[in-house]
Amino acid sequence: MMKLLSSPLSPYGRKVKMTLAMKGLKDKVEVVAVDTNIPANPEITVANPLAKIPALILESGQCVYDSAVICEYLDSLTPSPVLFPKSGPERWKTITLGALADGILDAALLLVYEKRFRPEEKWHEPWTERQRTKIDRSLDLLEQNPPAWGQSPDYGHLTLAAALGYLDFRHEGRWRAGHPKLVAWVDRFAKAVPAFEETRPKL
Repeated sequence: MMKLLSSPLSPYGRKVKMTLAMKGLKDKVEVVAVDTNIPANPEITVANPLAKIPALILESGQCVYDSAVICEYLDSLTPSPVLFPKSGPERWKTITLGALADGILDAALLLVYEKRFRPEEKWHEPWTERQRTKIDRSLDLLEQNPPAWGQSPDYGHLTLAAALGYLDFRHEGRWRAGHPKLVAWVDRFAKAVPAFEETRPKL
C-alpha cells in the first residue's frame, strides 16, 4: 500500500486527499500524519529532503512530491474523472489555474509563518502587505470570471478550492466580503466534490 505523509491541517495535503477521493483511490493509500514543526523530522526527510509535506511513498519505495506532482501521478492511475488534461489548451488552462491557486496558498502560508515563527518586533509590514496584495490581486482576477468546469472539476479547480478553504481556516474568511462570485463558486464545488467537506481541517 502507498503511504501519504501529510498533516490534517495542510492545504497541500488536502488537495491530495481530495484527489484520492475523486479518483476512488482512498483504499490504496495509507495517510500518515507527520509533524513538520520538528526540525529535520526524519519521518519526512527520509521521503523528501526538503522536509515538506505532502510526500507520497509508492509501494516500490520511490517517493513522489510535491502536491501537484502527487496529484498528477494519482490521476494517471485511474481513467476518470480526468483531473489533468493530457494535452492542448485545456491542459495549460488547468495547470495555470493550479499554479495561481498554489501561489495564493504560498502567500497565505507565509503570512501565517511570519507571525508564528518571528517575534512581533521583527514583523515586516511591507513584506506582509506584499503577500496580501498577491492574494487580493489573484482573487480579484478570479472574481471577474470564476473558472467553470464541465463534467467534473479538474486539478485547477480543486487547488483553488483548497486555497479558498485555507483562507477560511487561517485568515478568518475575510476574502469572502468582496468576492461574492467566488463564494458561490466554492459552494458549488463543495456540492460537486463531497471530499471538500470531508477534508475540512479542524483545530
